[in-house]
Amino acid sequence: MKKILRLLRIEFKRIFSNDVVLAIFFGAPILYGVLFGYVYQQAKVVNLPIVIIDQDHSPTTDKIIDAFEDNEALLVKDLRYSPGNIMEEMPLEQYAAVVTLPFNFEADILQKRHPEIRVDLNMANILNANTTSKNIQSVLLTINAGIEIEGLKKQGLHPNQALAAYESFKINFNKLYNSAGNYVTFMLPGLLAAIMQQVIFLALALVFARDFEDGYFGNLVQESKWSLYHIVLKSAPFLLMIPFMWIIVSLLIPYFNIDAAIYNFPMLVLATLLTLASMFIGMLFSIAIPSQLKATELLMVISTPAFILSGFTWPTLAFPDAIANIAQYIPSTQFLSGFRKIAFYGGDLSSIKPEINMLLLIILVTFLAMVALLQFKIYSFRRKQNGLLNETQS
Repeated sequence: MKKILRLLRIEFKRIFSNDVVLAIFFGAPILYGVLFGYVYQQAKVVNLPIVIIDQDHSPTTDKIIDAFEDNEALLVKDLRYSPGNIMEEMPLEQYAAVVTLPFNFEADILQKRHPEIRVDLNMANILNANTTSKNIQSVLLTINAGIEIEGLKKQGLHPNQALAAYESFKINFNKLYNSAGNYVTFMLPGLLAAIMQQVIFLALALVFARDFEDGYFGNLVQESKWSLYHIVLKSAPFLLMIPFMWIIVSLLIPYFNIDAAIYNFPMLVLATLLTLASMFIGMLFSIAIPSQLKATELLMVISTPAFILSGFTWPTLAFPDAIANIAQYIPSTQFLSGFRKIAFYGGDLSSIKPEINMLLLIILVTFLAMVALLQFKIYSFRRKQNGLLNETQS
């Protein structure tokens, strides 16, 4: 017991003497979590700049312009009566859209000639384009309905009859699980999970690689010849520290007013399995690649696209089959799938059984590979040491 405590003290000293580990493990989750939270804190996109080209100068176009100015998602950045060099200005000014109200617009409406409003969307940013398009359509459809109803009323119909004649049926959208369309609710939990996976990957990638580089591995081999002993020794400090990091990261959810049920037993199971899977993958790379730089570089190759491949923002159903199958073996893919079921849909352990099974498979495979590879390295090191000792004695 004394020997284990002595070695654990050494491990903690080695961890806290490594500036890279400290920066990654303690700094990244807090810094990135707060940073991303404030980036998405506005919750939804508003004040997207648009230009209106009013070529008609009529009361009808004035009503349309007023309606655009009342829409919170759109900002009428410029109102003009001729296009000018609008297409040259668009990249510089970053207009989200240009709405052109054509000549004789009101007259054509009155004479039932069905004039056309042209909308040029800036598709360089898909999110902005989709939001702009949706709100422009909402404004124009509302105005269009109002004009049709007014026309029916002028034909002698009662207002209620005019409304009923135009509106054949009603549509009622009931928004569930993020009714306000809050973007921080959508993005931040997924980003925090991806950050925690990456932090654990990179921190654990240094534990054995550093020992190989500075020769401390030889001291450890003298203490025990069993790989499992060293794996437990290396894991213990992180198993003590990682829960505190999860607690700190989880506090960002209520801090940014995200309505998600995260303090429950199924979420604890999911976070534990993600932690173990990420630790074992990181340690496996650390054992397989006896270089801190190379181990972290290769793990970055996995962790960098992990969030995209998780299906959290872009559905895996849209992935090619080969990529979708690879994504299933990244721990964060399973965690984020289970997270959504628990935090937003109110699921229990049975609802995340597929994710639990896949995480357990990742843990088992990486653990067995790690034990076998480390045992081989210990055997090779001891054999080499014995060979050198025999040469010295002879």
